[in-house]
This record gives sequence, C-alpha cells and structure tokens, in this order.
Amino acid sequence: MTYENLSGRTAVITGAASGMGEATARLLAARGARVALLARRAGRLDELAEKIRAEDGQALAVTADVTDQQSVDAAVARVHEAYGPVDLLVNGAGVMLPNPVDDGRIDEWQRMLDTNVTGALRMIRAFTPDLLAAAADGRTADLVNISSIGAHVMFPNYAVYGATKAALTYLSESLRTELGPRDVRVTNIEPGLTDTELGGHIDNAELSGQLNGMSDAIGPLASDEIADLVGYVTSRARHINLRQVIVLPTRQA
Repeated sequence: MTYENLSGRTAVITGAASGMGEATARLLAARGARVALLARRAGRLDELAEKIRAEDGQALAVTADVTDQQSVDAAVARVHEAYGPVDLLVNGAGVMLPNPVDDGRIDEWQRMLDTNVTGALRMIRAFTPDLLAAAADGRTADLVNISSIGAHVMFPNYAVYGATKAALTYLSESLRTELGPRDVRVTNIEPGLTDTELGGHIDNAELSGQLNGMSDAIGPLASDEIADLVGYVTSRARHINLRQVIVLPTRQA
C-alpha cells in the first residue's frame, strides 16, 4: 500500500529500538517522513538510524528513558534542535511483566505504570503543543498510542499489565475529546498476540511457557504488520480519524 501523505512529516517514535516501534520507524522513514527514534538502548538506535539512512531515509537516534523527566526533556530539546516541530507522535514504548497479583511484585507494577502510562503522558505533554500548532496551520497532526487487546480482554496473571493498557486506551478516548475539536487526530491501536521482545521480559517460567504455547497454536502478528497499520491510519485525509483499531491474529478469539 502507498502512503503518499506521510512524505515530509516529522515523527517521534518511542520504543524504537525493537519490535513495533522499530518497524514503525522504518516504515514511516521509507515513506518520506523524518523520524526521531527514542529508546534506552543507544546501540540499537544507532544501528537502526544507519539502516534508515542507507535506504535514503532521514533518522535521528535519541537515547531516552520515558520514565525519567530529565531524560525526556533532553530528548525533546534534541528533536526540536534537529528537526523542529513534530506533527506525528507514536507512543510505542511499553513493558509487559505478568505475575499473580498475590505475588506482590510492586517493582514490576511500578515499572509498568511508569513506562506504559506515565511515560506516554510525558511524551504527550512534550509534543502536544507541536501537534496543535501543526493542526492550526492546516497540516495533519497525529497522536498514536499503542495499547493492547489486554485493555479489555482479561488474561489471568496479567491484571496489572492489562490495567496499564486500559488506562492508555481510556486516555486516548479522553484526549480525543480535547484534541479532536482542534484537528489533532488521536488513534488508539490494540494489537493482539504479536511477535515482539515483550515476552522476553517475563521472569515467570510457567507464564513464559504459556505465552510460547499460545504463539505456537495461534501464530502471532508481525511487528511489520502493526507498523503497516500505523502507516495507514496516519496517512488518511486529515479530516478522517480512525479512532480505535483492534487487530488480532485470525485464530485469536
């Protein structure tokens, strides 16, 4: 599919070091957008930026931790210095750390809240003025939040992860009432089972095995397929907002 409307846009993608964030960055850059790559792993970002430039794209690697306000502030300054105002923000950074609630893993709960919810809010606060200015100037402006089917489908032992994604989904809905009337589109994407690094963060052998078994039985989506969806929704005519998109493998109920 072609996405001509992406050419000339300036995008920030968090979680760009791997998975859906990396795939989204490569797709947007291939379609003519300038992409600022934000994540914690500097080496991975540098490699990705080099690959994009080798394919005649424009990419800026910015090491940043969305859970740290000073790090976010420094990243925003660098993006603005290099590229100026942003008109497309993709909140792709996220962590998934399932465990039974009665294990009381407060460290995991805090990490998921800080990354999946507060981290997204830090980025939204940083770049909403840019999005509003772009929209006021008659240009397309997009905020895309990568949530999860876990926002409203219950999975045992994923309660806190699901709660963080439900918060992100609700945040997207609420922001649409504030930003939509000012011509900023807000899209919430809820992928189902997807082949990313998230499963590698699980330290519970039983739950890790369950996830692997589910992947074998169902067949996960690829990160490139989620990126394709991001490219589609952000390249529609500016008066069209695909507000909520749930995407699942066909075999996932």
